[in-house]
Amino acid sequence: MAENVTLARPYAEAAFQLAKSGGALAAWSDVLSRLSAVAGRPEMEECIGNPRLSPAQLAQLCLEVATNVATPDAKLSLSADQQNFVRVLADNDRLIVLPEIAELFNELKHGHEGVKDAEISSAFALDDATLKTLVADLERKFECKIQATVKVDAELIGGVRIAVGDEVIDASVRGKLAAMATALKN
Repeated sequence: MAENVTLARPYAEAAFQLAKSGGALAAWSDVLSRLSAVAGRPEMEECIGNPRLSPAQLAQLCLEVATNVATPDAKLSLSADQQNFVRVLADNDRLIVLPEIAELFNELKHGHEGVKDAEISSAFALDDATLKTLVADLERKFECKIQATVKVDAELIGGVRIAVGDEVIDASVRGKLAAMATALKN
């Protein structure tokens, strides 16, 4: 929702500035991702919408769930700044926009690091060697680091469709057929 993004933007920018000044962009990204997953759970959304819970109780609940959820690696530990950030969000009734905050934070982080996101849709699953070659080619073309997300879309028939920012490279059979159909109509 556009409204949630508008509400989340100042908090994402504040978190980014805190993380950048502390040299902890990766740590903040991990924490915000975890908090986003916690806030997005239906049980937590129900708690956030419960008027009987105070902001302090909500912040404490969110922090406890985020730090105590078992992960393959270990428990998550939050710095004092990160804990205060959660409390500020709870005090301002903004815990519900944590997913948008995490997304905006990562956009700011990638911009700072010179990384662009690429969404690669392929008709078939790509093996590691093919994906590495494709990402290397994209990095040369866009002159930056590429973080690729791959999904399989059988409707493409064959080939790939790549979206990097607002630029789309459609090398799929479906895209070529659509281009041919348009050319024949004109």
